[in-house]
Amino acid sequence: MSQLLADNWILLVIALIVGLVVAWYLFRSNRRTHVTGASRDVLDDGAERAQRNSALVDAPPAASKDPSPVPRQPAAVAPAGADDDLTRIKGVGPKLAATLHELGVTSFTQIAAWDDAEIERVDAQLGRFQGRIRRDDWTGQARFLAEGDSAGFKHKYGAGG
Repeated sequence: MSQLLADNWILLVIALIVGLVVAWYLFRSNRRTHVTGASRDVLDDGAERAQRNSALVDAPPAASKDPSPVPRQPAAVAPAGADDDLTRIKGVGPKLAATLHELGVTSFTQIAAWDDAEIERVDAQLGRFQGRIRRDDWTGQARFLAEGDSAGFKHKYGAGG
């Protein structure tokens, strides 16, 4: 092995230098900042530092992530004492059931009566669970459960419910 190194040391040095040059080029190219656009600052117009700070303070706030948040309101008024176990609906776990209760949804009858507008409104408030209402067909499941049709529910959605 040492004989091999002694015979080819010049090739190893050249390979090391080429490797260092390539690494330097790669790291150097990643640090470049490319300025695109022609945004101007008040300092470009000859303004004093105090004027610039005043302009920054008086500027309108940046747009928020969601400019028009949907207010949380009850989906539909549930009949008194009609709290169903919403976790019987496939795709609704304890956390989603708690969120639905916060929104005023407590019964299968309410969910079964949802139209497209109501589904969109509630879905917009489910956070990371958005899309579950249609994907898991909550309204269809809720119809079977509200009617007490366990056989129909099992036939269409499998065991459970």
